[in-house]
Amino acid sequence: MHQNYYFLRQLAPHLDARLRGLVLEEAFSQDKDELIFSFVEPGSEGRSFRIKASLRNNFSCLSFPEHFDRARRNSVSLFKGLYAIPVVQVKNFLNERAFSIGFEDGQQLVFKLFGNRSNIVLFNAAGIVTELFQNKLAADHQLSVGQLDRPIDQSFDAFLKAGERPEQLFPTFGKLVNRHLTDKSGTQTTAAARWQTVQETLFLLENPTFYTTLYEGTVTLSLLPLGDIMATFQDPVAAVNHFYTAYSRIGNLQQEKEKLIASLHKRILQTTNYLEKSYHKLAELEIGGKNDQMGHLLMAHLNQIPPRSEQVELRSFYTGEPVVIRLKKDLSPQKNAEIYYRKARNEKKELEQLQANITAREEDLAGLNSHLEEVEQITLLKALRAYCKVHGLQAAVAASGAPGQLFKTEEFMGFTILIGKSARNNDRLTRQAYKEDLWLHARDVSGSHVVVKYQPGKPFPAPVIERAAQLAAWHSKRRSDSLCPVIVTPRKFVRKNKGLADGAVIVEKEKVVLVTPSA
Repeated sequence: MHQNYYFLRQLAPHLDARLRGLVLEEAFSQDKDELIFSFVEPGSEGRSFRIKASLRNNFSCLSFPEHFDRARRNSVSLFKGLYAIPVVQVKNFLNERAFSIGFEDGQQLVFKLFGNRSNIVLFNAAGIVTELFQNKLAADHQLSVGQLDRPIDQSFDAFLKAGERPEQLFPTFGKLVNRHLTDKSGTQTTAAARWQTVQETLFLLENPTFYTTLYEGTVTLSLLPLGDIMATFQDPVAAVNHFYTAYSRIGNLQQEKEKLIASLHKRILQTTNYLEKSYHKLAELEIGGKNDQMGHLLMAHLNQIPPRSEQVELRSFYTGEPVVIRLKKDLSPQKNAEIYYRKARNEKKELEQLQANITAREEDLAGLNSHLEEVEQITLLKALRAYCKVHGLQAAVAASGAPGQLFKTEEFMGFTILIGKSARNNDRLTRQAYKEDLWLHARDVSGSHVVVKYQPGKPFPAPVIERAAQLAAWHSKRRSDSLCPVIVTPRKFVRKNKGLADGAVIVEKEKVVLVTPSA
């Protein structure tokens, strides 16, 4: 309720008492969504007051810090036309989530606190908008200060006409108050009784104690005693300062913790699904690995196989049962046997690789479950961030214009994996990669370039290399293969000579890993 009309209605008189007679010394921004106002008493070192307006899309709130040091760089002065002009009045608007600071020359600075459309708007003495803080809210240029007051008939008769729905008469109640009224009115059978509940709630809102509460898992500033009450106040300035600090501390912890837990659950699910597929594949290879037996049978019966046969039936050495062996008719029995022997060798490599991958993923799964248990117990934001840093769990957030927006991106075990989207995009990815980054590509076929971003002082873990190789295999023409060879090398060993086609490069030094393609 820190943006609720009834809170602002209580806040405005307190601000009026603190600001009347002060002049605006400076207004500046060091963050595109944050603005600081510093008011002082003219001609002396007496009273001073600061307003900090944080107007982010996901959280907008005012606070009133005692001190705020302006940075020497990367700050910009705003609303310069108000400097050194005395404040004459602070007033709230009727039934609206806004209040204004009026200056001696007739200008008004309006704080419009409309959720994610919050803004600070300057009107001249004629009531015309002359400056906005959030210029992206272009519709605010059309605001009229005279229309911000909203008279509404809030009588009992109007309540009946509105179908006994208080939200129709009191649009500024907000979700918290409306839910409170719904809970209170649930057992009441008459309109008069429900209206009485509305009036009792109004009395609390107009003569409030201010509460910082934990309501349904979220830190909330309330004018009603709801949720788990953390602190109570009689002064709205002290109340909103406490709320802002508590929300920043606990609210940010909840948001980051929920995001991290969701990420861990996702990785646990991915790892569990991978292991299930791998166990199934392992069973198939262990049970169905008969290619070497086929080769032995063909070599033992070379003289009994008619030329250009497409298949032959021979009795197995191992079971005594007849076995049908498919052949390539254009090849000799010996060459067909060599094919089966090569398949057997590949099966053996695949089996060894699969067993190693399963072991690594089982360890990874145990680690993820352990991280989940630890994270769920953390109660301090600083401790959460420290744990993430130590264990490589922090998610890289792509800044505006960063490579993560240009390429497909996956976060895995704290490492960022980038995947090219096309031949030309592959060139861009490889060109922008640092020499310490890891570069991967499916061998001998066209496909995406894949880059794992280097982290200073950290070697690339085997599961990260495996995951990046799976993505390189999936984003190639070997996607449908059961096992794909993938080139792995530091970016410094990859070069592109003049005249090569888009996406084509020369790899000077490489290591090859075998993986199962996986998105």
